[in-house]
Amino acid sequence: MAKKDGKIIRHQPFRVRLRNYFFTGLVICAPLAITAYLTWTLIEWVDSWVTPYIPEAYNPESYLPFSIPGFGLLVALLLITLIGFLTANLIGRSIISYGEYLLSRMPVVRNIYSALKQIFETVFRENSDSFQSVALVQYPRQGIWALAFVATDTLGEVQARLDEAAGQTISVFLPTTPNPTSGFLLFVPKEEVEIMDMGVEEAAKLIISAGLVAPEFQEAKDKALAKRAARQAGPVSQRAEV
Repeated sequence: MAKKDGKIIRHQPFRVRLRNYFFTGLVICAPLAITAYLTWTLIEWVDSWVTPYIPEAYNPESYLPFSIPGFGLLVALLLITLIGFLTANLIGRSIISYGEYLLSRMPVVRNIYSALKQIFETVFRENSDSFQSVALVQYPRQGIWALAFVATDTLGEVQARLDEAAGQTISVFLPTTPNPTSGFLLFVPKEEVEIMDMGVEEAAKLIISAGLVAPEFQEAKDKALAKRAARQAGPVSQRAEV
């Protein structure tokens, strides 16, 4: 033990400090390593799909003694952008319409394509309100609360069936922990949905970490700063009165 500024400082055993150093390094290195691994895996996966279809004359790997990671991903991004550009004009829209007409004649394929297209149009459309807010809902029973992503006001036959029993409802996606990509679609009465201040990304971190990584609450932060300012102003006002 040692004294510093009149306070007794207890030195931790070496093994405890060593363990703390290890976990501190793990907290720093593990997210970096996992992020790098997932990014590299995505690049290699896209490259393995796209690179074989690139003509040798346009593939730099045909002239270089080494491979270029990410070249296939770059080509895929350029192709997707080019298709979007071509689709924006009249000829492109006509071709896409004819292609969708052919797909609509296929019994199984048309259902898969229409569902996927609707999902992507909903997620990526401009000014989309999909999953722009987070809410608390009571699930799986009254008194137990869970985080959910608000999708939209319930529409169509579902809302028509629920009008008398529940009134206006909201469609929410309740993700599972620690994998938020799976979950449940719930139709919750509007008055039973508690909208949160946190964003979707903050809620996703909270869900993935099983509650260990909680976002900072601005209201609580403001209260703490106000209390600190009041404590600091207290001695100053007392000295002024003296």
